Amino acid sequence: MILYPAIDIRNGKCVRLIQGDYNKEDVYGDPVEMALRWIDKGAEALHLVDLDGALSGTSENLTTIESIVEKTDVPIQVGGGIRTMNQVDALAFIGVSRIILGTAALHDEQFLTEAVKKYPKEIAVSIDAKRGYVATDGWTKTSERKALDFAKELEDKGVQTIIYTDIAKDGMLSGPNLEEIQTVNKNVGLNVIASGGVSTPEDVRTLSKLDVHGAIIGKALYTGKIDLEEILREV
Repeated sequence: MILYPAIDIRNGKCVRLIQGDYNKEDVYGDPVEMALRWIDKGAEALHLVDLDGALSGTSENLTTIESIVEKTDVPIQVGGGIRTMNQVDALAFIGVSRIILGTAALHDEQFLTEAVKKYPKEIAVSIDAKRGYVATDGWTKTSERKALDFAKELEDKGVQTIIYTDIAKDGMLSGPNLEEIQTVNKNVGLNVIASGGVSTPEDVRTLSKLDVHGAIIGKALYTGKIDLEEILREV
């Protein structure tokens, strides 16, 4: 299982939101410095989110993302407001390893199909779920689409990787929704990366037993509840 330290970028700074609420954030300094810090502690991949882009639909922090790619030597996956092929191409051009589509994958089937056709291995889709239904638009809206049904549709369209986030758990340090993650992982042949609520070393150990492809760790790293070096030695 690959562990992905999360670096959420807003206004050029590394922040953490509570349950995706843009009015509730903690600031942790420079994203580039944070990326180097996690790599120094052993991270073999990083998960970046352009929070400004998630709201605006434009690549607000592309310069910062490019700096992280240039100054690191691990795979970088990026999400947040990626809704056009121009944005996908721009991220691929600067060397991003995995490009994560969110809202656009739900609403724009033609865009999803085109992106997967051009970048079959690089495209991933983020399924942000709330009570089992897909949330969209920077987590501000909930659709009527069941998350598991959406995952199956993505598999049929050639998507190889999904990031599954329970947004009710994200940033709350309350543990991941293991039941939902296991259900999705068992019912699709996708690479499933678990996200949301991973708050203790035991959470990470449990996820590794579920045979998921990866896990994203956010707030727990920043508060010190999980020591990245120690947990990497285990999993």
